[in-house]
Amino acid sequence: MAERKKIMVKLTILKSREEWLKARARIGGSDASAIVGKNPYRSNVDLWLEKTGQTIAEDISDKPYVKYGTDAEPHLRALFALDYPEYRVGYKENNRFTNDKYPWAHASLDGWLSDQDGRMGVLEIKTTEILQSMQREKWNHRIPDNYYIQVLHYLMVTEFDFVMLKAQLKSRFGDEVYLQTKHYKIERCDVAGDIEYLRDAEEKFWQMVQDKRKPNTVLPEI
Repeated sequence: MAERKKIMVKLTILKSREEWLKARARIGGSDASAIVGKNPYRSNVDLWLEKTGQTIAEDISDKPYVKYGTDAEPHLRALFALDYPEYRVGYKENNRFTNDKYPWAHASLDGWLSDQDGRMGVLEIKTTEILQSMQREKWNHRIPDNYYIQVLHYLMVTEFDFVMLKAQLKSRFGDEVYLQTKHYKIERCDVAGDIEYLRDAEEKFWQMVQDKRKPNTVLPEI
């Protein structure tokens, strides 16, 4: 009887941010929403051009909102650990998860969790400044579509059991700054169909990257 191949989810800690950036040639969590037309900032064709080496993704690491999120992340992760002591919180800088089943994909997490039953989870941290009421509405009892697709991708790659998303929403009124914190939990068993849909979409997209076949444009709904 043939031996069944063991599927491996692997965590690698890369030596530098430069090495981490090079490893992003695969599809990452922030790429996934563009593939299914849920990214408000770039289309699936934009992503295809990047992955086939025809364009270079803009470096936004020096943008004020990105720097704020990067600087705030360790503090928000520490606050999560204080507010939710029932979880053990893990994190390593420049982390990269891969899965033998999905050779096109990788995941870099803001943190990972284990609960009192030994189940593993994804910790995702978001910071955003609310400039319009429509932005706040997207966070009302739900996660914005592009972030929802992102955490589905993380569940797919890691095969973890759940996601906890911590969002800090910042608003300004005159000289005053107001912060609102929201927490969302997603159980893998509740979104299994969506993970399967995303897996199929990513696999088809990656085949188009390999074949240099340009996909039809998929745009987000307004």
